[in-house]
Amino acid sequence: MNITVDEAKCCGAGQCVLVAPDVFDQRDEDGIVVLLDATPEAGLHAAVRDAATICPAAAIQVHE
Repeated sequence: MNITVDEAKCCGAGQCVLVAPDVFDQRDEDGIVVLLDATPEAGLHAAVRDAATICPAAAIQVHE
């Protein structure tokens, strides 16, 4: 799995951080997504897929 994020699309909802905090964070100043791990271990894949699905701005892309 490889993850990319489009910071320009991110609306700062933070759902990704709630679902997969080991993979995503948010910048303090504006809440925009920060990708912590672009190639997470297999145990995190389900959470990453969930985060991408619930992202209201569709800012997370998952490449398998």
